[in-house]
Amino acid sequence: MERVRVSFFAPGNCIMPSDEFELIVSQYYEPLYRFAFSLTRTEDDAGDLTQQTFYIWATKGNQLRDRNKVKSWLFTTLHREFLSARRRAVRFPHVELSDVNEELPTISMEMVNTLDAARLVEFLGRVQEPYRAAVSLFYLEDYSYKEIADILEIPLGTVRSRLSRGLAQLQQLILGSTTASSPRAMPRSDTAAPRSRKVMSIQEG
Repeated sequence: MERVRVSFFAPGNCIMPSDEFELIVSQYYEPLYRFAFSLTRTEDDAGDLTQQTFYIWATKGNQLRDRNKVKSWLFTTLHREFLSARRRAVRFPHVELSDVNEELPTISMEMVNTLDAARLVEFLGRVQEPYRAAVSLFYLEDYSYKEIADILEIPLGTVRSRLSRGLAQLQQLILGSTTASSPRAMPRSDTAAPRSRKVMSIQEG
C-alpha cells in the first residue's frame, strides 16, 4: 500500500474554521486511511471512505463536545460508513458472536517482524468480516478492548470474540506466507515497520 498524500479543503457547508478542519485532516488522515484500506482492500475505496468521513466531520463535527474524542469519533464514523456501503452493495446476514471471553492466539514478534507495514495491511485485508475491523484497530492503532468496543459500538465480550477469531486467521495467513517463502529472514525496515510493536495476544483488556 502506497502512502497517500492528499490535500483537503473545507467544503462550502463546513461549520468550523477552515484552519481547524485542515489541522484535523493533517493529524488523522493517515491512520484513518490505513484503517479504511484494511477494510476495503482497495486504494480508491479507502480514499473515498476517508474523504466521506472528513466530509461528515466538516458538517457535523460541532456536535462533538469533547475535542479529546475527535480520533475515536472519526474512526467510529468511518466504520459506520463502511458498514452502510457494504449493506447497499451486498446483502449478507448480520453475524454477531456470543459474548464469551476467549484466550487470544499468540503471534510472536519474530513472525511479525518479517513483514513490512504494507504486507501486514494486505494480510489484515484478508481476515474475514466481522473480525477484520477489530483486529485492524487492535494491531494498527494500538486501541484497547474498551476503545475498540466504543468505536465499533459492540460489547466488550464481542470484541474479545472477534479478536480471538480474527487473530487466529491472521496467524494462519502469516504462517502460510512464511512457510512458502525463503527460510532466511528478511531484513526489517524501520521505516516500513507497523506502528504497533505489541505481541498479538492480550492478557488484559
